[in-house]
Amino acid sequence: MGPLVFFLFPLLGLSFAEISSKIGINYGQLGNNLPSPNSSVEFIKSMNAGRVKLYDANPEILNLLSGTNLQVSIMVPNNEISTIASNQAKADEWVRNNVLPYYPQTMIRYLLVGNEVLSYNSSDQDRQMWLDLVPAMTKFKSSLKAQNITNIKVGTPLAMDVLESTFPPSNSMFRPDISNSVMAPMLRFLNRTNSFMFIDVYPFFPWSSNSTNISLDFALFRGNNNTNYYTDSGSGLIYTNLLDQMLDSLIYAMAKLGYQNIRLLITETGWPNSGDIEQPGANIHNAATYNRNLIHRMVAKPPLGTPARPGVVIPTFIFSLFDENQKTGPGTERHWGLLHADGTPIYDIDLTGKRRLEDYKPLPEANNNSPYKGMVWCVVAKGVNNDELDSALNNLCSSSSGNGTCDALSPGKECYEPVSEILHASYAFSSYWAKFWSHGATCYFDGLAEQTTVDPSHGSCKFPSVTL
Repeated sequence: MGPLVFFLFPLLGLSFAEISSKIGINYGQLGNNLPSPNSSVEFIKSMNAGRVKLYDANPEILNLLSGTNLQVSIMVPNNEISTIASNQAKADEWVRNNVLPYYPQTMIRYLLVGNEVLSYNSSDQDRQMWLDLVPAMTKFKSSLKAQNITNIKVGTPLAMDVLESTFPPSNSMFRPDISNSVMAPMLRFLNRTNSFMFIDVYPFFPWSSNSTNISLDFALFRGNNNTNYYTDSGSGLIYTNLLDQMLDSLIYAMAKLGYQNIRLLITETGWPNSGDIEQPGANIHNAATYNRNLIHRMVAKPPLGTPARPGVVIPTFIFSLFDENQKTGPGTERHWGLLHADGTPIYDIDLTGKRRLEDYKPLPEANNNSPYKGMVWCVVAKGVNNDELDSALNNLCSSSSGNGTCDALSPGKECYEPVSEILHASYAFSSYWAKFWSHGATCYFDGLAEQTTVDPSHGSCKFPSVTL
């Protein structure tokens, strides 16, 4: 049977009537300016979300979610997986402490073991965790079964890097280092327990790394069968958006291991509303466009599914509730939120999908969809506390002794005068960033710095820069 026929008759005999298409939301807490859990849960309810996903099993939040109609996803930390994998008593204890006090009044429906575990590959401990993942999932399922809890699905959220290739979808397969050792037993477990393949899927990343070959309209669901579409020569299926293409690559990869009936659940997706200067496309216009179009697709009745699996509900959690200012890495990491820290919307969004797209007010123009070319500096961010700045400057200059980062700030050198903490720190940030940018350094410095295209040099003091 050829791939086209195979995938146009998927999931025979399985009922999806019980799966709600209500949009979920990821509630992360990596910020020092976020509202209280009580206020945050009220925001989630007022937004008419259908589900909420936590990155732990926070007791305060789980109590606040009691009596609501929100389906809840809780998470086991990565660092607990290996211990639980070999110890049923530890799994029982975790369920006793983190599920039983809240269930069923709090509608816990998903127990996720770890977060993107198969993306960590820098140590033997990381790779051991891969092998411990399915045994841990199995023990959690046994713990729930012993408590006669049958409506909590156990799984683990994976990133798209579990695939060796995703294009075209019909050619996709899992990475050889995990295919037989981890993915095959995981799929066996998910199939046996009627659980989901939980996946974090972000069209922003493949588009931003290959924007010359991938249309922005294709990434933002603005394609159709006449423009911005792609035909998979292996299957004959037509793709009008990047998300479908990414999801179907997973479906094909699972089928190649003998599992064509495992349902998909999107644990994270979204689009950044801002980012660093060297991150084109991260803006409010694109974020709102992506999430609004996503919602309309995912709540459509009858369900749209994907080209390989039409007519199937794909439960979806948008990332994320808030911008989180303490996330490290590139600027986009701190700008996936639907809400500002004070609870006001970054842009209008209707999670129910009932609001027509044409009924939204016009969005601000997207002014960074093309890569920026020019010089960029890294300076002190607005509103930074002087005590924090003083400590950061001392730490940076002492730890960078010998590499020249702060040489120009020594008494008598060209950037010593005027003696200003802000100017000195801005120079140090720019100097360090310019020196180590090619090695992955970011202009973040624990939230104390921001990028600028305005040259902060003064007099004979020339600030180092990065040229994009």
